[in-house]
Amino acid sequence: MNGVQANNPLHGVTLERMLNELVEQYGWEELGQQIPIRCFQHEPSITSSLKFLRRTSWARERVEALFLTLLRSRGR
Repeated sequence: MNGVQANNPLHGVTLERMLNELVEQYGWEELGQQIPIRCFQHEPSITSSLKFLRRTSWARERVEALFLTLLRSRGR
C-alpha cells in the first residue's frame, strides 16, 4: 500500500496547506478567477473556504488540481 501513496503527490498534504499555498501564490482575487466559487470571491478567509471545501467534493477536486499544477510549475 505504501507504494501507491509514494506516487501520490497529495499524500500527507492537508487541505489547509494546499489552500494557504494557493493563496500565497495567487492571492484571493486570482484564486477566485481560477476557481470561481463564492468563498474565494466574497469576503474570503481560510476558515470559511475550508468549511466549504470539506463539504463540496467538486470544489475540493478543483483546488487539488490547481495545487498539483502549482507543484508541477515549481518542479516538485
